[in-house]
Amino acid sequence: MSLSDTLFSKTTMLLKNNFYSEKGVHKTPLLHAVELSKLLGCQLYLKCENLQNTGSFKIRGATSAISRLSPTQKMAGVVTASSGNHGVGTALAGQSLGVPVHIYVPESVSAIKADKIIAMGASLHKVSGGTENAERKAQEVAAQSPLTYISPYNHIDVIAGQGTIAHEIVDELPKIDSLLISVGGGGLISGMAANMRHLSPATEIVGIWAEHSPVMLTCMEAGKVTHVPELPTLSDGTAGGLDDDVITLPLCQALINQTRLVSEMDIANAMALVKHYHGFTIEGAAGAALACAIKYPESFVGKTIVVVLCGANITDKKFTDAMNMLGDDNGTI
Repeated sequence: MSLSDTLFSKTTMLLKNNFYSEKGVHKTPLLHAVELSKLLGCQLYLKCENLQNTGSFKIRGATSAISRLSPTQKMAGVVTASSGNHGVGTALAGQSLGVPVHIYVPESVSAIKADKIIAMGASLHKVSGGTENAERKAQEVAAQSPLTYISPYNHIDVIAGQGTIAHEIVDELPKIDSLLISVGGGGLISGMAANMRHLSPATEIVGIWAEHSPVMLTCMEAGKVTHVPELPTLSDGTAGGLDDDVITLPLCQALINQTRLVSEMDIANAMALVKHYHGFTIEGAAGAALACAIKYPESFVGKTIVVVLCGANITDKKFTDAMNMLGDDNGTI
């Protein structure tokens, strides 16, 4: 059985075993973006993970990974390193499943993020230095204790959890020509694409990267994990390097049909359009996926496409800064 087949099997089993709960993972809406569809000449649907519990899809993977632990492992607890969506998602998943969660973060973590993680019942541990140091410390703790380390993307059960989104989409919209997904570590697109291969094999999988952080794309082209210089990006949820033993690299190489790059202005513009037409404040990684449909409309004319709005966790200041980048061209096609 291939890794893709294994992921489909794991995702299917998740959905048969009480995956959803009031305090945990929710099914999210699939919204027909009528006005944007008219402007772009396609039938555009938005999968609203921005409306997910915690404001991000990440709780799906965390819930999947924690639910698959043995009773002994659950009693001991889990550990991870993230002050962003994965950290918050793991904290709430642990709380909803009654499993202790330890999260390591850089000392520079914002008070808002730290308070959010603590409010969800997790134990927060601050580490000097950057995110890499926090990850290293979390992995060291897991190696020296009964705690189980849960990677944001390099974990088969995390990837399987993200794949549940594909099932929800196909249940509502059986015929999909293209599925547009922003790519960071590759867990979201790998999980969804592996399941789409079984649910809707004719659907084109389009991976989107911010021009400032094309890490997985560059590694795919190189055929191996390599260091990729990055610049600050609105799509901070997809930024950052990859583990040397990452399992998502071969999955992305095998499952992604088209790759696209979008600029910071493209991302900001997409964020503005979602705010204008739907009233949602979305984060940059979600804007990147929609930006692809807007930047390359000729690729999708006459087609039925789904854009995954992967999250809504962005500060007011960062969103305002993004809108200010656009000047008088705020939200245009």
